[in-house]
Amino acid sequence: MIEFKHVDIKYGDFTAIKDLNLTISAGEFFTFLGPSGCGKTTTLRALVGFNIPASGQILVDGKDITRESVEKRQIGMVFQSYALFPTMTVYENIAFGLKVRKLPKDEIDRQVNQVAEKIRISSQQLKRNVAELSGGQQQRIALARAIVQEPKILCLDEPLSNLDAKLRISLRSELKRLQRDLKITTLYVTHDQDEAMNLSDRIAVFNNGYIEQVGTPYDIYNHSRSEFVCDFIGDINRLEAAMLSDINRQTGASLKENLTGFIRIERVLSLEKPHTARLKGTVEDLEYNGMLAKYTVHACGQTIKIVEKNDGREFFRPGQEIIFYISPDDIMQYQ
Repeated sequence: MIEFKHVDIKYGDFTAIKDLNLTISAGEFFTFLGPSGCGKTTTLRALVGFNIPASGQILVDGKDITRESVEKRQIGMVFQSYALFPTMTVYENIAFGLKVRKLPKDEIDRQVNQVAEKIRISSQQLKRNVAELSGGQQQRIALARAIVQEPKILCLDEPLSNLDAKLRISLRSELKRLQRDLKITTLYVTHDQDEAMNLSDRIAVFNNGYIEQVGTPYDIYNHSRSEFVCDFIGDINRLEAAMLSDINRQTGASLKENLTGFIRIERVLSLEKPHTARLKGTVEDLEYNGMLAKYTVHACGQTIKIVEKNDGREFFRPGQEIIFYISPDDIMQYQ
């Protein structure tokens, strides 16, 4: 449905996006993920029409919209700052775009109430002033204002970043439910890996104006294609030559000992499984949050992290010796 073809985006002499090629399918919840300044918001703004590429094409349903005006693109946008009108009521905020289009009053009323029901905005809240509402409620209003226009595509730029952690998690579920119910193609920008993993059908990981990898959350996490993706997504252990050598010796694997190995912390095992190396270390630190214990362990001349579920066993304490197991199949290496 959406295609970026050899897109370059520049600000003066600075190239923010270089030769971007990407296809997003109809109905997908697709996330642009990466650190600040990597180009994810720049790319989203080019789709919406706020940035015009220096070269290349952006197509929607086969139509070139690269230089089409913002209002003709049928794209809804929800900003990080919400961009609501604080002196207007909730109803007036949601209805604003419909009034600009000069729709009949009864049609505006029907559409506003319909979208309010979908997003679970009560009739009492519709009458309230936006400035009286919490951040989470204001985010719902911003979402309703975008959806009421019945866009082909919905774009959300860090929409939950101003909310506290508990509310962010709650609104994630609502966003995903709403996207599935409406079956609307959704592009989401975030630097939050958990958010991307929980919400997305697919993810594009951005780094310095390039896409490092596109894939499902499972592929991005378990089959990271670059050191950057591997290190950026989730908690990772870096395995140095001495430990890699010991794993090779015990398992007959052929890990490259001149390259760093990477393994997710939960893949370091406390119980032996077939084709694993048995390693010994000393616990240096313990972090405990009720469900999990995370050990910092000194082994083979380096420090690694090991995470264990709370299954009722006594946890190891700093200074105690710990035995752990690593499968060479779980180790990622990059040239």
